[in-house]
Amino acid sequence: MMFVWPISIYYEDTDAGGVVYHSNYLNFFERARTQWLKSMGVRQAELLAEDIAFVVKHAEIDFRKAAKFEQDLLVESKVEELKKASLVFHQRLVDHQGDCYCEATVVVACISLSRMRPRAIPLNIVQEFDCAR
Repeated sequence: MMFVWPISIYYEDTDAGGVVYHSNYLNFFERARTQWLKSMGVRQAELLAEDIAFVVKHAEIDFRKAAKFEQDLLVESKVEELKKASLVFHQRLVDHQGDCYCEATVVVACISLSRMRPRAIPLNIVQEFDCAR
């Protein structure tokens, strides 16, 4: 299963030439992962209150085509691998015709925030992502 989240490119996302600044692609991917959790009924504020956080451990990104000011695009996200304390996401920023602007593989680790150490992903989240694969 793939989760799709719409993104509009705002002026603040771009450089002086109206092209999306490179680090903002990672922001778009982060927003999509957060929205996916929200769609499952998972609120990150509640996780933080339980000393649980998700952090990016590793990211590989491939910039394919420049996204520009005022474009409406889609972030496609899917779970490639689900481990005890981490998830591997494959994410793409595409237009409505399917042309890819950027894609990334992002490894997200679940940690105990107070200890800054890995911890098991909560079972309800594992079940949701497992059903989505």
